[in-house]
Amino acid sequence: MNNSSVSSKGINMSSKKIQWNNGLQPEAVEILSHDGGMIVCPTKVGYIIMTSDAQGLERKFEAKQRNRNKPGVVLCGSLEQLKELAQLNAEIEALYQRHWDQDVLLGCILPWKEEAVARIPDDGSKELMMDQRGTSCFVIKFGKPGEILAKELWEKYGKFSFASSANPSGKGNRGLVECIGDRIEARADLIISANDYVKSIQPNETEQTRYEQGVMVSMVDENGKLIPLQQGQRDITPCPVLIRKGLEVNKIMAMMSDIFTTWDYRHGNYY
Repeated sequence: MNNSSVSSKGINMSSKKIQWNNGLQPEAVEILSHDGGMIVCPTKVGYIIMTSDAQGLERKFEAKQRNRNKPGVVLCGSLEQLKELAQLNAEIEALYQRHWDQDVLLGCILPWKEEAVARIPDDGSKELMMDQRGTSCFVIKFGKPGEILAKELWEKYGKFSFASSANPSGKGNRGLVECIGDRIEARADLIISANDYVKSIQPNETEQTRYEQGVMVSMVDENGKLIPLQQGQRDITPCPVLIRKGLEVNKIMAMMSDIFTTWDYRHGNYY
């Protein structure tokens, strides 16, 4: 997209780095509702790249020079969207509901529903948004700027929202738009800046101590099949596995313990 142009909806794109307007950012909707868009958006744990289709995902991989073996991150702007896309059971759904009600960031590795897979455009998106087992990480409560945008894209345009951290692979952005890296900055169509919002989530932490990622829990077995219901029984395997610690990990572990009799902690297990 030519950032010096005016869009078909009259949005001035003369400067691609803008300050978040505390609501739905129309420039971001304009870009991601069309094919191939790629933006940088603030979240609770820093900045992410957001895309909405295969062309955008290809641009993301090129910008980050990132491995393709990790599950894709699917941003859900509502629990209704999550339930439309991912396979859940009653216990997993209850876990998501608690996190939604308490506004806690959570991402779980889950299989896709067959009917949701059928909605994925036949443009190569499937291979880029899932791992080899057919799973993705479905994330909720990741921060108002992106949540509002993901909800709008899904409900009004039928577009998915995919995410990856906006920094060179393996390096953090420290919650600062200035640290997303020259390569990503040059390739993004739009950069939404909100350093104060990011800082407000962990106000008492420093750049060295703040979490730069959300907690990730695997809800599948080694073949990508959904874990069974526990129904209060002990020593159930396979069980939920916390594979990445992050923001509000202690709250999340407490909520997991309330719902699941058995779960495992193996930070870094997936990678």
